[in-house]
Amino acid sequence: MVNELRELMHEATDRPPRDQDDLSAVLSGGRRRVRVRRAAVVGGTALAAGAISLGSYAWLNPAPADLAAAGVPRAEGPVIRVAGAQPAVEGEDYRELTSYANEDLDTDNGEYFDGVTDDGLVLFREGQTAERMVERYALMDPATGEKWWLPERPGDGEQSWAIELGSERLVIMRLVTVGSSTLMETRPVLDVYDRTTGTWRTITWPGLPASDFPSFVQIGPDGRAYVAVMADRGDIPEGGRPTLPSGEVDESDAEGDVRALWSMSLTDPDDARDEGVRVGSFAFDGDDMVWTDSTNGAAGMVHVRDLTTGEESSFDPRLGERCNLLGFDAAGGRIAMTQYCGTYDGVRDDRVQVVTKDGEQVVTLQDDGIDAGDLVAGGDYLTLTSYARATVGTYLYDFDERQLLRLSDSRSAFTVGQGPTPGDQLMWTTASGALSRTFGNAGGEVHLGEIIR
Repeated sequence: MVNELRELMHEATDRPPRDQDDLSAVLSGGRRRVRVRRAAVVGGTALAAGAISLGSYAWLNPAPADLAAAGVPRAEGPVIRVAGAQPAVEGEDYRELTSYANEDLDTDNGEYFDGVTDDGLVLFREGQTAERMVERYALMDPATGEKWWLPERPGDGEQSWAIELGSERLVIMRLVTVGSSTLMETRPVLDVYDRTTGTWRTITWPGLPASDFPSFVQIGPDGRAYVAVMADRGDIPEGGRPTLPSGEVDESDAEGDVRALWSMSLTDPDDARDEGVRVGSFAFDGDDMVWTDSTNGAAGMVHVRDLTTGEESSFDPRLGERCNLLGFDAAGGRIAMTQYCGTYDGVRDDRVQVVTKDGEQVVTLQDDGIDAGDLVAGGDYLTLTSYARATVGTYLYDFDERQLLRLSDSRSAFTVGQGPTPGDQLMWTTASGALSRTFGNAGGEVHLGEIIR
């Protein structure tokens, strides 16, 4: 589908459909995150709408929001704001391995990075257009740009996400509609590419319940695929949520959603089982599974289970009283939780709160318009994005040095780079192309870099 930019300022923009917990609202027009996050949806298919690059326009670039003056409560533990970040220095803090710019995504589809394989090749995607009806994948050498085109993937034309990019196989997730439900119930399907034989196969599980609020599939340490299926959707209170003067619905302090955790074999379509665990968000870190009581609302407790020994522990992450859990990641003994905690006097209280698996507070990035708290480089660093006009860009937090670095001062309005990366590599995007009819940049450039230790 041709990308379309729907929003133009922070008050009406949202991040691209990137992190795992956003998938339900992006695909199904979900009640809460669509209003809080404002993801653009057409016919149940996600459009890559995001923040607009406005950093170079002084008249649209005010000073950072004053959280204290707006009455925003301080988060637990050490707190950092993005305005205090230092510029990252190429050659000292990171090295850029490659980049790719799309100059006009307003009128046509483009080319994208969908992640990097364990052996360092970019999964390069050539999007479907009116002139080029078939979407194509290639493995690209970032040093030379040489591409090895893959055979046509099953389910071509359907939106997909890279789940695992190994040296032996590539695992791509897509969603298929089940029946003719007006709720657009879907079930995940995995397309698996064998890099040795050069062939695709598709695995689907008829016994897996369909859902109108699907989540991303994750590959567990046991080699099984895991997915959370909606079990108990959080209710909207009587009278609805309060509406802010901007027209946005403030759904902080919402009741969270609870999901049933299922696991599936990657070779046997009849092997899909309910694990008997109710989760909100979940992630894997080594041999541990980490999850919350609920998501897309109040998170409740955090639970950690050693999948080898069965030992389990739980703790209160001490999120704010009004905080909705919208993003969740775990790596290197750390847990990152992205939250929306309300709007005060026109200022959003957005947080990426990091704790250890023992419940110790590590750091909280707190500001107006920050999002996407993803742990990279084995959990030694945290990436996040700011969509506020004064601080727009991508940031990198170094846990050891306790230092926040600013990688860019713009952000693409389109999803031109996403997916897993190995080792110390990471991707970020910047605005490119001329101004479009919607006042944002018409293109987007994806960068692949490597952290210098």
